[in-house]
Amino acid sequence: MYDHVSLKVKEGTRSRKFFQRALAPLGYRVIDESEGGAGFAADDASALWIAEGRPHEPALHLAFAAADRAGVEAFHKAALDAGGRDNGAPGIRDNYGPNYYAAFVLDPDGNNIEAVCQR
Repeated sequence: MYDHVSLKVKEGTRSRKFFQRALAPLGYRVIDESEGGAGFAADDASALWIAEGRPHEPALHLAFAAADRAGVEAFHKAALDAGGRDNGAPGIRDNYGPNYYAAFVLDPDGNNIEAVCQR
């Protein structure tokens, strides 16, 4: 549905490193870098762009699709290893649906970043 999302971050380099590591298990890679910003894309051409600025308030919630549950788990581990804060370990969220398997982390600016597999 979406072509891309743009996100303002306090520190571009810190956030680029976080998203580069956290989104790698989901197939996202850096496609463009500029001072204070970066673009990330997946093979399906969906993209996330970050740029230094005043972060959004209240914080945003971004959910990325994972191909399988192992991808959700790899995202969660990579995001924590990259400095994210746990906001919900991988698991079924039956309040969203019987197959809604997701994990949540807070990025360096406090945005709620999710990976989800609904298979």
